[in-house]
Amino acid sequence: MTSGTTVRARATAVSALLASSLLLVPLAGTAAAHPARVSPAASAPRATGFDATALERALAEVPDGDVSAALIRVGGKGRWTGGAGVRDLRTGAPVLPQARFRAGSTTKVVTAAVVLQLVAERRVALDAPVSRYLPDLLPPSFAEPPTVRQLLTYTSGLRPGANLGSTTEEMYAHRFETLTPEEVVAASVAQGPAHAPGERQVYGNIHYTVLGMLIEKVTGDSYEHQAAVRIFRPLGMRHTGFPGGSDPRIHGPHNRAYADIGGRTTDVTEWNMSDRWAAGDMISTTADLERLVFGLFGGKVVPRPLLDQMLTVPDADGATYGMALQRFVVDGREIWGKTGSRPGYHTVLGATRDLSRTVVYSVNAKSARDDAFPLVQRFALPAFAS
Repeated sequence: MTSGTTVRARATAVSALLASSLLLVPLAGTAAAHPARVSPAASAPRATGFDATALERALAEVPDGDVSAALIRVGGKGRWTGGAGVRDLRTGAPVLPQARFRAGSTTKVVTAAVVLQLVAERRVALDAPVSRYLPDLLPPSFAEPPTVRQLLTYTSGLRPGANLGSTTEEMYAHRFETLTPEEVVAASVAQGPAHAPGERQVYGNIHYTVLGMLIEKVTGDSYEHQAAVRIFRPLGMRHTGFPGGSDPRIHGPHNRAYADIGGRTTDVTEWNMSDRWAAGDMISTTADLERLVFGLFGGKVVPRPLLDQMLTVPDADGATYGMALQRFVVDGREIWGKTGSRPGYHTVLGATRDLSRTVVYSVNAKSARDDAFPLVQRFALPAFAS
């Protein structure tokens, strides 16, 4: 199974030299952290209609046994920003406010936006079967191919693909290995469908990995370049991009990330995330993700009729997502948001439809890939409290 002409060179392995030079040493002990730096924005009007005290209290507790750094941006009617913690547990150096980080599954918002732009250009049809664009994707076991819309709304019926482990500890041993999108998808389709397309909504990376392949086939260009020219550059997201194949580094200023590996606090900053690709390989900043939120909800990324469809939950069992984004109700307010989790990094972006309130955060936490609700409750929900 292939996706047609390969338009991106994908490394199949990380060189032994690179792997050895980036080998991470577990932190048996850490330097005493500097006191948390809490810095509400002083240059802008204080945002109203939310619990700033709760956010300030949350930042005042950083660093702690789980969270080493936190950066928060609240926008809409008024503005508030804050940051706290350390960028490196060894040195205790203070957090970098403009740090780049692994944005995880917030990447899916970008992927959905690129696909919807192609729909607006009449190069892709939402209700066309994916086999129209990727004719070699599905074997005969798929009697009914999912549509583009069903991929966007996680209702395609595709099973999870190949992976390098299901837990952070399992994946850590393979952190410099490469698993290509084609390998991920081949393992998925070989299992046959989990359910009929449109029947149920099951969140997963596989839907957006296939959409990345669709983008490449339709445009004849790399997914990464299409994301850059269609989304990042027009919105001024100058510090957002992708690592470049199997490169495990975060280039530019960043706060280091940690996880518990074998019962020890271990630096997990360097990690080849290429298997997540169009579903979760983006690197960004809180300021850039805020630009994405305002651009998308402000109608500058996809036409408003398609934005309406993006923010529509399908009629399927258990559905809470539209296209990429999930619908929440907090204190009677409808919020659309997306989380992103990679080892050591947890990200949130969220907004009301009218942009009266937005929040973006990056939290470096050992629990980043666990149940994320405690982090969301601590660092995001106060932004929407009445």
